[in-house]
Amino acid sequence: MENPYFLLTPGPLSTSKTVKEAMMRDWCTWDDDYNVGVVQEVRRKLVELATPAQGYTSVLMQGSGTFSVESTIGTVLPEKGRLLVLTNGAYGKRLAQIAARLKIDHLVQDTGETSPPDPDAIDTALKNDPDISHVVMVHGETTTGMLNPIEAVGAVVKRHERIFMVDAMSTFGGVPMDIDAIGIDYIISSANKCIQGVPGFGFVVCKRERIETCKGQARSLSLDLFDQWQTMEQGRGKWRYTSPTHTVRAFAQALDELEQEGGIPARHARYSENHRILVEGLNGLGIRCLLPPELQSPIITAFYNPDSADYSFQEFYSRLKERGFVVYPGKVTDVNTFRVGSIGHVFPEDFRNLIDAVRDSIYW
Repeated sequence: MENPYFLLTPGPLSTSKTVKEAMMRDWCTWDDDYNVGVVQEVRRKLVELATPAQGYTSVLMQGSGTFSVESTIGTVLPEKGRLLVLTNGAYGKRLAQIAARLKIDHLVQDTGETSPPDPDAIDTALKNDPDISHVVMVHGETTTGMLNPIEAVGAVVKRHERIFMVDAMSTFGGVPMDIDAIGIDYIISSANKCIQGVPGFGFVVCKRERIETCKGQARSLSLDLFDQWQTMEQGRGKWRYTSPTHTVRAFAQALDELEQEGGIPARHARYSENHRILVEGLNGLGIRCLLPPELQSPIITAFYNPDSADYSFQEFYSRLKERGFVVYPGKVTDVNTFRVGSIGHVFPEDFRNLIDAVRDSIYW
């Protein structure tokens, strides 16, 4: 069955036919064909995508990306740890919500939805508060489409010898980075984002020496990142609880397709070209971007809603859906916006067709 539309969202997103076909067989979770042949290979490849440096490992966790974020925060913070949460959008705020729900001592620096985190303010906070043991932030804040400065923040965090965690949900696999060079101790993402798999699990790539110190710290049984990692290490890919086998196999196929495309640099180039066509095309129709180009990621872009009393996002959405494109409502608090994702199994020609569809859908 052909897909009725392209998912131009931050995920789940449009996937290839071959990724979907990879889910057409069943797997035994006790069999080495699955645990060694699929899971362990996925874990190895994730580390290779994150950094060429030695000393890193990876662990997979059932659920959406937020499950992996909560698993990481809830496991790596010791009882007397203190967390600095950097926020500039809904997903940064979710990091703070997780810390609050888990009763983790934390401090929030919120720079507002259209400004990036400030390395100087972070430097001051770490200098003045020696109890801060960990810092966490979002890389690609899909509230607005902002690409946050993890390199600059990482340099500050490492200078103060604190532990740095990054929610790279919407950027890992689509934006080139070397987590060792940046100074990231834990990076978290999800199967259904830039690697172009399907929903069902998330993953963490981290320094082995860091996760080895986390035994007994988890504030949850099912989200115990250390126990999950140790089980996968000792069981050669075995999961503690039921593995999302079909999703993992689809992800293994997606990793193969990322390699065939030319790796992260080639995928980043495609996403960037998708984004360029999108922005130039919508600007030409009088639809403006929320963010300036220097803050914008190639992952998802927020646009101001047309300034017309006749405009309705739901009507606009429905017209585009009829033409084969699904876009996203806005999430910015005080500004009326809609969003369009540039990631997934979508290509520049698809975005040229999108611009034509938008042009034909203008009714205001």
